[in-house]
Amino acid sequence: MTKELLLYGLHAVEEALNNPARCVIEVLSCGNPPFKIKGIPLKNVPRGQLDKLLPQGAVHQGIVARVKPLTQPSLEEVLSTLDKKSEAQVLVLDQVTDPHNIGALLRSALGFYASALIVPDAHCPEETATLAKTASGALEHVPLVRVGNLARALDTLKQHHFWCVGLAGNSQTNLSTLKLPAKTAFVLGAEGQGLRPLTIKNCDYIGFIPMNPQLESFNVSNAGAVMMYEWIKQHPVA
Repeated sequence: MTKELLLYGLHAVEEALNNPARCVIEVLSCGNPPFKIKGIPLKNVPRGQLDKLLPQGAVHQGIVARVKPLTQPSLEEVLSTLDKKSEAQVLVLDQVTDPHNIGALLRSALGFYASALIVPDAHCPEETATLAKTASGALEHVPLVRVGNLARALDTLKQHHFWCVGLAGNSQTNLSTLKLPAKTAFVLGAEGQGLRPLTIKNCDYIGFIPMNPQLESFNVSNAGAVMMYEWIKQHPVA
């Protein structure tokens, strides 16, 4: 039986309602939602009931939706679509496990026109309310693609004309001076551990983000946003 989950917050719920691929079972609200809800049961409930449904401190803004998880495309399906494009960027995560970081990266990916967020299936949390809330609706638009083997996925990306650009603080290549290819896969490692040696070996380039030496490193979600923005500067799409 397919599991269900709760999405909360105005942006996350509204984008789920507008996504034809998302199965929304019902919406619970403690007031009048600021957007239309058609063809889906809407229940008015006390705010306290919403508080009890969610983790302590969750900012639900008075609305919760019961939904089924999205059916995400495979890497091959995504790349088949991107084969038709002359330019594209994707983000690849090497064992980043914090749902807040993944949600933030999804939001940045949507903002900077990235086509997918690729993660290893064994080292990435499932779709959760926390991840969706942090993504602020971006989960409904950016595919979260799970792969069984990250090294093999990088090789597949290369076969589809993507260049893999990793990030490491000890690199000698300044990301801001690197001419980024028309099709770029940015590869980010977990905080603390960074990219694993095998992942580094499978990257075409390894760069660093120039920053104030008083700061040791960026949060992985900040680093991902900087990398995607660098690509947008060189390959304007808006």
